[in-house]
Amino acid sequence: MREIVFDTETTGLDPRTGDRMVEIGCIEMVNLVPTGETFHAYFNPERDMPAAAEAVHGLSAAFLSDKPLFRDGVSALLDFLGDSPLVAHNAGFDFGFLNAELALCALDPLGTDRMVDTVALARKRHPGAKLSLDALCTRYGIDRSHRVKHGALLDAELLAQVYVELRGGRQIGLELAAEAALGIDTGTGTDDQRSAFNLGPSQRSERRAPRPHVPSAEEMVRHRAFIEQMENALWST
Repeated sequence: MREIVFDTETTGLDPRTGDRMVEIGCIEMVNLVPTGETFHAYFNPERDMPAAAEAVHGLSAAFLSDKPLFRDGVSALLDFLGDSPLVAHNAGFDFGFLNAELALCALDPLGTDRMVDTVALARKRHPGAKLSLDALCTRYGIDRSHRVKHGALLDAELLAQVYVELRGGRQIGLELAAEAALGIDTGTGTDDQRSAFNLGPSQRSERRAPRPHVPSAEEMVRHRAFIEQMENALWST
């Protein structure tokens, strides 16, 4: 099944008061395995950047001033999202901003029936525990040492790993599932296909022809001779 894990960065907390989305990062997953396909974009919010927001993600108004407007990149974003389920951490926040931007473009909102909230999944699995992305990365041993500030694509990559753990973790035979998701025969597939799933190079082995299950006449004779050599066999008493 295809799913999109995504994260956004914004100018604040509430699109109803004029806050805008300034960055989005998306990770494509098939059967809980990243395919290597991503979507990432910055957007000019056409407004100032509050100091408190800039301290979180490091995106200044000057940096965003030459970036495209959301309406200029929305078609590519919607093409990438397709009709797949959308996974986000505290998903109501990200859906709220994304749908607010779509409304400004006179486009239909994304249905909340597509929303998968990892906070809700984590609350059910770990009641009473801390549910921040950082806390869940620590719980599951996911390396976030390179995360100095929030970034939409980086956070989506971390969240994709957390999501796999919340859904049960990586199981033995995951590589086979990844290959099946791509339609690749076990041990085959192009290097590009395998590297997208971190499967390593294919190792082809020469396969033997299937052995017939019915013994040959010669094998029956040899078997009978072997049986006759046995002394005090139970079946002969």
